Formats: sequence, C-alpha cells, structure tokens
Amino acid sequence: MDKKKIINRVYDYGLALYIVAAIVMLIIPLKDWILDILLAFDMSLSFVIMFTAMFATDVLEMSFFPTILLFTTIFRIALNVSSTRLILTEGSAGEVITVFGTFVGGGDLIVGAIVYVILIIVQLMVINKGSERVAEVSARFTLDAMPGKQMAIDADLNTGAITDAEAKARRDKIQEEASFFGAMDGATKYVKGDATAGLIITATNLIGGIAMGVLRKGMDVNTAINTYSILTMGDGLVSSIPSLMISMSTGILVTKGSKEADFGHLLIKQLFGMPKTLYLVGGVVAGLGILSPLPTVLYVTFGAAFILMGRITSQTIEEVSTEAEVAAPEEQQAEEIRQPENVTSLLQVDPIELEFGYGIIPLADVNQGGDLLDRVVMIRRQVALELGTVVPIIRLRDNIQLNPNQYIIKIKGIQVSDGEILFDHYMAMNPGHVEDEITGIPTFEPSFHLPAIWITESQRERAESLGYTVVDPPSIIATHLTEIIREHISELMTRQDVQNLVDNLKENHPALVDELVPKLMSLGEIEKVLQNLLKEGVSIRDLVTIFETLADFAPSTRDPDILTEYVRQSLKRAISSKYFMPGETTSVVTLDPKIEQEIMSSVKQTETGAYLTLDPARTKAILNAVGEQVRKLEDAGRLAIIMASPIVRMYFKKMTEDYYKDLIVISYNEVEPNIELQSVGMVTA
Repeated sequence: MDKKKIINRVYDYGLALYIVAAIVMLIIPLKDWILDILLAFDMSLSFVIMFTAMFATDVLEMSFFPTILLFTTIFRIALNVSSTRLILTEGSAGEVITVFGTFVGGGDLIVGAIVYVILIIVQLMVINKGSERVAEVSARFTLDAMPGKQMAIDADLNTGAITDAEAKARRDKIQEEASFFGAMDGATKYVKGDATAGLIITATNLIGGIAMGVLRKGMDVNTAINTYSILTMGDGLVSSIPSLMISMSTGILVTKGSKEADFGHLLIKQLFGMPKTLYLVGGVVAGLGILSPLPTVLYVTFGAAFILMGRITSQTIEEVSTEAEVAAPEEQQAEEIRQPENVTSLLQVDPIELEFGYGIIPLADVNQGGDLLDRVVMIRRQVALELGTVVPIIRLRDNIQLNPNQYIIKIKGIQVSDGEILFDHYMAMNPGHVEDEITGIPTFEPSFHLPAIWITESQRERAESLGYTVVDPPSIIATHLTEIIREHISELMTRQDVQNLVDNLKENHPALVDELVPKLMSLGEIEKVLQNLLKEGVSIRDLVTIFETLADFAPSTRDPDILTEYVRQSLKRAISSKYFMPGETTSVVTLDPKIEQEIMSSVKQTETGAYLTLDPARTKAILNAVGEQVRKLEDAGRLAIIMASPIVRMYFKKMTEDYYKDLIVISYNEVEPNIELQSVGMVTA
C-alpha cells in the first residue's frame, strides 16, 4: 500500500474517531483530566477553522464547511453533557473549566454571568443572525444567476475563448457554488442552535448544581451558589468561545466579496489604500484632540500617525506607477524576444467557421444588442435534438477583407457557402399565394435560393399583413448556418465524437457496448454507419436501437453500407414519421423492377466496398428519368420520394446523390404498415 493511501486511511479513521468520541461522551462519564484535554482540543480546532476561513482564497476550498459545522456542534454538545455530569456529580469539572470560571469570569457569579450573556447576545443577535441572512440571500442570488452564467460559458465556448475542458470546469464550479451556498443557508441553523443549547445547558447547570449542593451534599445556599456558579460560568464560557469562533468563521465565508483573492491583503488595502482618506482622518482626529476636552496627546498622536500613513501610501503608489511605466515597454520587448513563434496553433483547422464583414459586427456584439451568439448556441442545441449528434464549436470571426454586409461559412477551413444581408432591413418572401407586390430590393434567400425582397422597417407590417414571410438578418444567417451544418454534419463527425457517444451509452447499457465494441466492430466502422445515417438526415439519437441492430448483424457482415441498411430498417418508425403522415396518402415514385435488376447486376464487391459498373450512357438515361419524375412531384408541391427495394436502395441513392441532393430514397422495409402510399409515377428508361 502506498503512502498516500495510508495517509487517506488515517484521515478516515481519525474523522470516524472524532464522531465516535462525541457519541461515547454522551453515554460514558469522563475523568476531569480527559475533559481538560478534549476542551483544549475543541478550542484549538475552532481556531483552525476560523483562520482557514479567513485566509481561504476561494469559498469552495471549504466546500465541506456545512458538514464541519454539524460535526463540531455535536462534539461541543457532547462536551457540555460530560461537563454537566461532572459538575452535578462531583462538584468539579477539571482545571480548564475552573480557570475560565475564576479568571475569565472574575470568580464572581454576576461578572461571569454578564460576560457570558454578552457573548451569547453577540453571537445570536449579531453574528448568527447576520450570517444567516447573508447565506440565505447568497443562496438565492447564486441560484438565480446560474442560467446567465451558463449562457455566458456557452457564448465563450462558441467564440473559442475557452476550451471544452475549461467550460466543463466552469460549469462544475457554478454547480458547486450553488450547492455550497444552499447548504450554508441551512447550516447556519446549526450554529444558532448550538448557542441556544449552550444557554439552556448553562441555566440547567446552575439550577441543578445549587439543588445538588443543598439537597445531596448538605451545603448551605451561599456555599452552593459560590461553588456551582463558578463552575457553571466556566463551563458556559469555555464552550461559548469556540462556538463564537465557529460563528465568525461562518460569517467570514458567506460575506467574502472576493471569492478568489487574498482576504487579509485586500481588506487592509481597501481600508488604508487611499491617501486622501488617511489625510482627512488624521486631520479630524488631531483637531478633536486640540479643540475638544479629549486627551490631547493621545488624539494628536493618532492623527499624526494617520497623516504619516497617508504620505507613505501616496509615495508607494507613485513609485509603483513609475516603475510600471518604465518596465512595461522593456518587459514587452523582452517577452517578444523570449517567446518562440507558436506555429502549432496555425496548423489547427476549425470544423465550422462563420466569418463576416464589419457591417455585420453589431449583430454579433452583445454590447450593441446583437443576439447572433445566442442563436449559435440554439443552433447547436437544435441539431443535437434533431439528429442526436453534437455540433463542433462554431467560430465567429470578423474579416475586413469581406464586403461590409457579406458573410461566409467554412467547413474545415474551406468556404462552402456565402451570403449578403442589408443591415436594418428585412427579407420578405412570397410563400406562393400572395398576389399583391411590395417595393424593395430584389434578392435571393441564401439557404434555399428562393426569390425575396429587401424591405425597410416601415414596410414590415404591411408585408406581414399581405401574407409575406418576413425575417430579420440574424434569422437569415442562423437559418443559412443551420442548413449548412445539416448538409455537412456527417463529415463533421469524428472518431472522438463516436467514442463520446459510446461512453455515454455505456453508463446505462454496458452489456450492449461491451458486446459490440471492439469485439464485433471498431470505432471507425461504427463511425461509417453513423455518418451514412446522418448523410441522409436520419437521427442517431436512438443509439440503443442502432447498436442493438449492429450487434445482431455485425457477425455476418462488416460492410458499413449493408449494416446501415439494417439499421435504417430498425429505425423505420423514425423514418416514417419524418416523411409520412399517418392517415394521409403520400404521393411517391417507384423504381422500375427492370432497373432494379440492372443495378444489382452491375454491383461489384471489392475490399474497399461496393460500386456500380453501369454503362455511362445507361446511367445518364436513368438519371434523366429520375429528374423527370422529381420535377413532377416538385411542381405538385410534394417531396421528391422514390421507393425502392431494400437491396437496391443504397446503390440507387449513391448513383443519384451527386445530381439530386434533395432526393429522398426509401426502401419498402423502412415504411410503417399504417402508412398509405400512392404511386404517381415510375422511374423507367
């Protein structure tokens, strides 16, 4: 066993012994010398807690403080019970309690009682009540601020200001702070209850002690009062002082304005760091000593000290400012010389980039009311819900080389699309049934290349009343970006993304994952199947069904394309619900059985996969026939859907995907039985 494990085990046993000792003290009477040791230990522990709270640079360094309050409260109550037992049975409770009763309490019942009551009042009415209120407000504000902090983290993550690991660490810290302040809100009740219990126990000791002295030990009333009052006040004082320090620790933790700074340094700097304030204080204090009956020497001395302190502080500030001005250029130049050129960062390629001209900057600047960053966050969330995969970080950058109103979208560093907007204008699109025309600047909607018109703010209400679809510039960019992501989501998926999906699935379905990965399929093979599904817009959220299907058929074939077809058939409910409506008849086009047979006859299998060996002229004829049927469906305002046999579907889709990107090819095995289809044409050539 290594040294670290031994130390951790010692800590565990020590904590357990601390709790067990408290329980034992409630049951078994203690000797007075043992009680002295435990009282000294309790006071020492209270000092440790108070100074640790004072100098902790982050409240989460004492995240277990509520638990510490509970343990120390139980231990201190156990000490009170043990001391009460000794006072009532033996008329003595050890040297520590005696010293506190005679020295701290002045050996007098009235003096000791007054000191004790003052301590209790300060603890209950001032420290505990204030700490309780601050803890309650801090907990409420922390919980209310959580959504805003989460959005800020998402915004920083999307802009590339922080990494995924840093974002996770920040989210964890926000959660821990919320849990800490929520627990502190309740834990302050321990301290308040501890002080109240101490007050009740002290009163009980005094009354019970006098009764025991008079009735059991034959003392007269005065002797009993003198004997037991000193012990009772000593017991109350020796327990209330550690309790007061714990209360101070609680107040320090919940009232720290800076959660990540040196407490003592900041406090002194904020109090005595402004020379003007020190000069004024020195002048006022010295004036009081000269012009009033107050002790002249004392007040003038203090006034001079404050003036001198102000002068020293002023000189220190000037020296630091001068040194900073002199050292800044030299340090910057030296840093530039010392720092090697970091060419590694230049090699990194961002998966998705949105670059825009300076005219679009206000849309992305939160300080100017722009909400483009929030829309990017929503795009990632929307695609995750729709397709079941995590979209990589989207980098937003301004590019002065672009036209002011232009933006471009890059995938893996290569531009794939662009667009142009007019700031302070709206884009109006005719859905097809509006006859009235509006004036504006003709243009095309960038996502679907539909005809549109740029209109001004004053024309917006009229356009909407006529039936035009009116969208603002941020919505145009967001829609365009969403469509580009959907189109390229399959190539954005990496093996690391697959590994993350596998790890998440393994938490609830370990047997399934262990059977499939890596015994039957590698991450790369699973990645190909998932990419095939995403390429045709099939959601992979139902990973359990996907992995179950792969585990069933992977022993018989390792071809990702064939496995994809099996998975699609298992997901037929999701595919049917996406393209068909139950109770409605959907118009589709079928594939001529002769063409299906021709395609299957031309399939050639190789080690790298299957491909078609159709004659180019024959391929062209089939594609022309497909185009004719697709136009018929589109002219009728319907989706272009072609039905094919399960064994032919994937090869036919590969043959047509480069020419008809929006063409939907579905096999008969991917349609639910309750779906009604109507063939309105056949692809034949």
